[in-house]
Amino acid sequence: MCNIPQQFLDKMKGELKGEFADFLQTYSAPYEKSIRVNTLRISPNEFKKISPFELEEVEWEENGFYVKNEKPGKTIFHAAGLYYVQEASAMSAVPCLGNVKGLTVLDMCSAPGGKGTQIAQNMQGEGLLFLNEPIFSRAKLLSSNVERMGVKNAIVTSEYPEKIAKNYPQFFDKILVDAPCSGEGMFKTKSEAIPNWSQEEVLSCAERQREILSCADKALKAGGTLVYSTCTYSREEDEDQIANFLEDYKNYTLISQKKLYPHKVRGCGHFVAVLKKDEGELPREYALIKCEIKDKKQLLEWQNFKNQTLKINYNNLYLVGDNLYSLPNNCPKLSVQVLRAGVHLGEFSKGRFIPSHSLAMSLKCGESNAVDLDEQTAIKYLNGLTFNCNESLKGYFLVTYKNFPLGWCKCVNGVAKNHLPKGLRINQ
Repeated sequence: MCNIPQQFLDKMKGELKGEFADFLQTYSAPYEKSIRVNTLRISPNEFKKISPFELEEVEWEENGFYVKNEKPGKTIFHAAGLYYVQEASAMSAVPCLGNVKGLTVLDMCSAPGGKGTQIAQNMQGEGLLFLNEPIFSRAKLLSSNVERMGVKNAIVTSEYPEKIAKNYPQFFDKILVDAPCSGEGMFKTKSEAIPNWSQEEVLSCAERQREILSCADKALKAGGTLVYSTCTYSREEDEDQIANFLEDYKNYTLISQKKLYPHKVRGCGHFVAVLKKDEGELPREYALIKCEIKDKKQLLEWQNFKNQTLKINYNNLYLVGDNLYSLPNNCPKLSVQVLRAGVHLGEFSKGRFIPSHSLAMSLKCGESNAVDLDEQTAIKYLNGLTFNCNESLKGYFLVTYKNFPLGWCKCVNGVAKNHLPKGLRINQ
């Protein structure tokens, strides 16, 4: 059993009473790993046919499965974005948002991206998704996961909630606040959460959560839905937090709230509350980004690459310096720090267009010239190595495994040069 603070145990004993022994026993049981199948790439039924794992369904997420594999984050399928490694109970919050297709949605505290990419696959590319993470280093990890999962309609930002609320008041139809918390539900999976725990930390987190919820209220449209979640058991951060919010904001109705304890469900623990904002004033209108490429030479370079390599179109082309993007539909002017906007298509350099890894990971089977690799060659590619190809192949090709994208290669004289970014190469 991990070295859990006695003050926390005493607190839980008073909270759970007769159930405390069962709760305590969960810390001695093995941790069950789980994944969420990425339906932007593959259906759960199709994944079952090719899965390297034994799969058991997660009760509250139709795309979630418990797995026995010790390292689910070290497979070719993971690199191809077929699934996200996510703790089972953490999958419980996003379904509470309800239907999100075609809507404008914000995940206020999104890193590392489990819930944000879960929202994205439920949107299926329809609508606009803001994924925000205040801490820049964590926002970069979030952006990388959004890229790997092939999300096209997301804006990844790194701002404190106060600035999001100030710049986008009454903008979002639905908001998820997966609040930073004392992490009591993660003691088993993230041992670093244990020495940081104290009752003072609980109260500090509760105060910060209250501020974040205030920002969420400002950013949410009248009639919108607010989902609040934590991975803690603390009443101060959960039930009391919601009670205080409803006291402060009379124009909200509590639809539901639930707490998942590890002795009752197959998961580490989570709290989720669903709130509905009353109908009221009409939402503001926001100026949209004007998408155009004025440089005809650059436009021609992109079109040449597209005609030679791609079999689909990308709309809403937008140029930032020498970098070309395909923005989501109805993208507002961006007055916050942005790490990713839609799909980064590539970069213009010395009269050539160089495709980005983001473009590769946004593609599906049949949407690009591609070379499909066997398992051993795919592993070589993910290690950053070149491989042999047909001498007739010239130029950029999408590298795939079982027709799922891994990245780009450039074929020259029978050799496929590896264009996988160095930071994404793995050892297998």
